[in-house]
Amino acid sequence: MKSFNEVIEQLSDKNSQGALRDLHRGIEREALRIDDAGHLSMQPHPQALGSALTHSRITTDYSESLLEFITPVHGDIDSLFTDLTYTHAYTVQNLGGEQLWPVSMPCYVGNVEDIPIADYGSSNSGQMKRLYRKGLTYRYGAQMQIISGVHFNFSVSKSLWQRLYEVQGAEGGRCQFISESYFGLIRNYRRMVWVLPYLFGASPALCGSFIKDQQTDIAFEKMGKGTLYLPYATSLRMSDLGYTNKEQERLSISYNSLDEYLKGVDAAINMSSDKFAQIGVKVDGEYRQLNANVLQIENEFYSPIRAKRVSLPGEKPSEALARAGVEYIEVRALDVNPFSSVGITPSQVRFLDMFILYCLLKPSSSSDAVEEQAISDNLNKVILQGRDPQLTLNRDGQQVSKVAWLHEIFTDLNKIAQQLDGDEGSDYQQELAKWHQAVDNPDLTLSGQLMQQLFEQQLDHGQWVMGLAKQYHQELQDYVLPDDVQASYQYAAQQSIQQQAEIEQADSLTFEQFLSDYFAPKVDDAKVS
Repeated sequence: MKSFNEVIEQLSDKNSQGALRDLHRGIEREALRIDDAGHLSMQPHPQALGSALTHSRITTDYSESLLEFITPVHGDIDSLFTDLTYTHAYTVQNLGGEQLWPVSMPCYVGNVEDIPIADYGSSNSGQMKRLYRKGLTYRYGAQMQIISGVHFNFSVSKSLWQRLYEVQGAEGGRCQFISESYFGLIRNYRRMVWVLPYLFGASPALCGSFIKDQQTDIAFEKMGKGTLYLPYATSLRMSDLGYTNKEQERLSISYNSLDEYLKGVDAAINMSSDKFAQIGVKVDGEYRQLNANVLQIENEFYSPIRAKRVSLPGEKPSEALARAGVEYIEVRALDVNPFSSVGITPSQVRFLDMFILYCLLKPSSSSDAVEEQAISDNLNKVILQGRDPQLTLNRDGQQVSKVAWLHEIFTDLNKIAQQLDGDEGSDYQQELAKWHQAVDNPDLTLSGQLMQQLFEQQLDHGQWVMGLAKQYHQELQDYVLPDDVQASYQYAAQQSIQQQAEIEQADSLTFEQFLSDYFAPKVDDAKVS
């Protein structure tokens, strides 16, 4: 395996720079619907937005009130954000006055039992999606499930894979090389994932109502009427308050190869849980969860990054990976950016381009249990105290300064920025320089900026967020959608409703039979060719 500097050197010609720039990205942004008082909406998914089951761009996640906006894949950052803005504007203009909550940690929730679980209709697939979410409620509580995030989907071009195949002198099939390389990327990403909550974590504070009866070891400080915070925190969304599964701690899913990963996932979805068995699967004739295993389905496995492939109809995510290998990766460690009406900025995307390419191009050794523990400890430290200038982290068994490690990473990222910019521009180098300032000045991170505003404006977290919600609502309400774009969203909504009706009419199995077929073991286990 060649060193990072060797690989970068061999990608410095014009053709290679072009291949490096040919990146494919998609964004998934979650946002709660709220009323004028900042309370969680209890209204059903608006008809004008179409069917949450079948719409390709506008759906729901855990709750009926938790919207999810999905962009198609884009090669151009400007078109990606135009697309994302169109979806936000069309949605806000069809919410009947409701607004979007512009941060990750939820708005004020009165009675947790009132949080509405998403409804996907009467089809077997729709009922299964709802039952899976019902199971999450019984397992972890509804409060944790309405935390919002941003997911970033990323892949590189065929031409770059060809160049890397040549540069690395790879042997074996191209599909195998790509999957191995993506898993190398994933291992490096996990080693350095703490960089993302440091820079982009945006949940250092939250409304005290979120904690309620939850037990937590976090020693919060309080400001105003009910805002809880930690002085150096970056992303409470990613802490134990967020989406975590204690039962998953006994899983040992390996990222050292696709085969090992698939075996680990398969074991996890077939591993019984005494704790979840106590909930019951079907009680008094009513389902409470899909099953009593550690994972009901693969989606329940929490990871800050996922290996992905677009699935064929009826195909599970792991079956798609086994069939044809890794196609792209999904970054899941991003808080909603409160300083953007669409939850993320082009500046962040350019940094992510560089950071993920760095994870791909840097040599990536196998990981063991000792390193996995260090990875977990580093992430937790940065989540809770990342803006502490004196913070140290574990690198290869040695304690190193977080600041020194970041400077080293930025030095390497600058080499990638230069290749991405080429002779024609300086966009990547400019954005990198901007975020580099946050290494020595934590106040320039998103969490630092947020805390500064709370202290300067002497506002509670909820008040501050409501101000942003109203501001973004007005901006998106006033946004003029082109006529053809407006018409295309209206048509997509109508088509999705029709498609849901067709799925419901086509069902021939009972729900019990459907579930039995879904979880039945496959006769032939496809292997990656």
